[in-house]
Amino acid sequence: MALKVAIVGRPNVGKSTLFNRLVGKRLALVDDRPGVTRDRRYADGNIGDMDLTLIDTAGYEDVTDDSLESRMREQTEAALEDGDLILFMMDAREGVTSLDQIFADRLRKQHKPVILLANKSESRESGGGIGEAYSLGFGEPVAISAEHGEGMADLYAAIVAASADIFVEEVDEPDKPIRIAIIGRPNAGKSTLINRLIGEDRMLTGPEAGITRDSISVDWEYEGQNIRLVDTAGMRRKARVQEKLEKLSVADTIRAITFAEVVVLVMDKDDAFDTQDLQLADLVEREGRALVYVAAKWDLETEPQSKLAKLTQMAEDKLPQLKGSPFVALSSHSGRGVERLMPAVLQAHATWSVKVKTKDLNTWLALATQRHPPPAVDGKRIKPKYMAQTKARPPTFVLMASRAESMPEQYKRYLVNNLRESFDLPGTPIRLLVKSGSENPYAPGGSKSGPERYKGDAKTAPRKVIKKAERAEMLSNLPGKALEQKKAGKTKLKPLAGLKASANKKAGSSVAVQKGARGGARQVSRSGRVRTGQKHLPKK
Repeated sequence: MALKVAIVGRPNVGKSTLFNRLVGKRLALVDDRPGVTRDRRYADGNIGDMDLTLIDTAGYEDVTDDSLESRMREQTEAALEDGDLILFMMDAREGVTSLDQIFADRLRKQHKPVILLANKSESRESGGGIGEAYSLGFGEPVAISAEHGEGMADLYAAIVAASADIFVEEVDEPDKPIRIAIIGRPNAGKSTLINRLIGEDRMLTGPEAGITRDSISVDWEYEGQNIRLVDTAGMRRKARVQEKLEKLSVADTIRAITFAEVVVLVMDKDDAFDTQDLQLADLVEREGRALVYVAAKWDLETEPQSKLAKLTQMAEDKLPQLKGSPFVALSSHSGRGVERLMPAVLQAHATWSVKVKTKDLNTWLALATQRHPPPAVDGKRIKPKYMAQTKARPPTFVLMASRAESMPEQYKRYLVNNLRESFDLPGTPIRLLVKSGSENPYAPGGSKSGPERYKGDAKTAPRKVIKKAERAEMLSNLPGKALEQKKAGKTKLKPLAGLKASANKKAGSSVAVQKGARGGARQVSRSGRVRTGQKHLPKK
């Protein structure tokens, strides 16, 4: 188990900045205005080779009434009780204030090691403040700059020296928890619900809207299962979000939805499923997270049965892409119906993590396409071939089909809805990817073709292939008689020696068959008489 270190001090001295630097992420919201942090936040960090569990706290206010500042002070005191080592931070530019003196007197009663940090000491103006820090009675202050990372080596040495006598118990690493994000509009009762679930006032609550600013995670165990609850800031409509700090809070909430596994949407029973609630639910579906609806403040409802049926029907009508999501009606203030929330969350998580066998998928695909075949696009039918699940969380399926790019969206919705009903996947987002399987992956340029093999230099010149157009052009350049012979495909016969005249030849025909004494060719008539070509003189 790591050393627990609580970072405390008055407002706007840089506690959250140091917290982010030691954690290595920008987890806590940071702004120039004081009082940004309200709830205490836990996170794992390190400095040098030391592992730490850091606790970021709200600025200490000396108030004991029922105001928000008084409830923030109670959160800081709870962090002091939980921490093994305390980092007391002051502003070196402003010097020691009266609130620093009051808080120093409070820390002396803790009987825990305290390290005094003089933050913002990167400039010359901080020299006087560092000298005043000795008056607080915690020894030599450690001059640091949390914003620029100066003085971290001195801080590491101070933590090593102060924690030498602290016993840190070794604890086995817990199993990976289920991450559950609680979202909704401001003042919907999200923090009150978390306090009711874990049985303690862990989150800061009150009648004021927008108390929670950071996304605060709380580790909890439910029936042997590790749970990590994440409380988020209320999200208003985008047009109403003007301040920079509220924009940061909304961005932190969206990041919490992205890293969650199950999202619980808390709504007011009298104003459920308005535009903002629908946008939040659609965001959860697009991120691919399991969703559970919660209707809060149910103890004030006079007709619970009819109201619950109405809200359930409204959820199916307005959010058909999440049809079947669990719906829980409860009251965080009185505890009515809270025991039904966690079974619904675990069931939604199990559905979100389901894996379907490929054999069952293809059997279902054959029945679904037989019941409702794919439409014909441009006169050609789309033919589904086979289907498989590539991953879970959320369930993602790949359908191989011919002409996949032409499959209409309405037919994909039909497959998704039928898949949801056939395999009992209510409420969980389903991803269906349609791909064409007609391409040969081993063809040149395919996904499995590999690099082209070198076949060596050619030993003979490649044969020239004459195209049809080139051949027609060559024929057009020949003279008239040669062109006719070329087109007819006739070849000129060569005279063959030793071939005798045939008796079946018609009269008047002649064939060059014999060779004369002088080497010239002589013509032979049908009767066998040799024609010399000389004219006979008339007899006298």
